[in-house]
Amino acid sequence: MGQVEVQELKVSVNFRYIVDDGGAMAFYRDLLDFEVVMNPGPGFAALSRDGVKLLLNAPGAGGAGRAGGHPGSGGWNRIQIEVDNLEELMERLRTGGARFRGEMVEGMGGNQVLVEDPSGNPVELFQPAG
Repeated sequence: MGQVEVQELKVSVNFRYIVDDGGAMAFYRDLLDFEVVMNPGPGFAALSRDGVKLLLNAPGAGGAGRAGGHPGSGGWNRIQIEVDNLEELMERLRTGGARFRGEMVEGMGGNQVLVEDPSGNPVELFQPAG
């Protein structure tokens, strides 16, 4: 039998949120310290933080903004951002006008809270115990 050469696939994992308005990019950039990698025009932006790429798409903006039916924002699937000082970040977000889904939850593994981006997409902020 002959040998089969297997090529390694290069894989990049990104997260995409469907957002309603342009306020989402400023929310992630200004309040959660994401860097804008690409913003070619209204309806799409790519942001990055700690090696994670977050893609923001407006419904109907082409590409994923219209793929698979009628996308909308919200729901409960979310990204998690690990932070050093959850209470300090929560205060910064409150000052910036952010909406929270409930209060901070204290657990054995750490503390967490859900904050919504301007389109209602949840972001879990997590401070590990210890």
